[in-house]
Amino acid sequence: MQTLTKVYERHDVARQVVSELETAGFPASSISLLANKGVSDEYADADDTSEAGTGAGVGATVGGAAGLLAGLGALAIPGVGPVVAAGWLASTVIGAVAGGVAGGLVGALIDADVPEDHAHVYSEAVRRGGTLLSVKVEDNDVVLARSILDRHAAIDPVHRGSEYRESGWKQFDPAASDFVPEGIEVEQAARRVI
Repeated sequence: MQTLTKVYERHDVARQVVSELETAGFPASSISLLANKGVSDEYADADDTSEAGTGAGVGATVGGAAGLLAGLGALAIPGVGPVVAAGWLASTVIGAVAGGVAGGLVGALIDADVPEDHAHVYSEAVRRGGTLLSVKVEDNDVVLARSILDRHAAIDPVHRGSEYRESGWKQFDPAASDFVPEGIEVEQAARRVI
């Protein structure tokens, strides 16, 4: 079993990748999605206190989506702020946040075999409006899953980490202030994502 993780600049692209993974036969239970709530107006009314993965607060807003997307829930992650999330990774993060476990999202990503430096970059990218997608796959399905994930432009954590560091960022800070939707728009406009 391997875990493959990517962060996409645009939420709609990550949702498309989820759909393609499910169409290819990867079960929703093997896929996780986590995004800053500010990435889409459809999540504006989601209650940040609901439990991710239960469908509470957000599930009805995704327009009858099947599989993983039907189970989106909202929660708050220190340093990221309000997020929408679904899947096994969301459950891991909820446990870490609720239990006060050091590491939160970064720790959950490291536990999912993401290198520590990449985990910090991915967490910061989600804070700034990216959408994280992670999928657990059997060894014989890695090539297929990777081809689906790579079909769409994901961020390069090495390059993005260098960009962040040029502006003074050192690593993901769980005590950082939340990125508000306006900040996400500015970040995406700077990258010409909108």
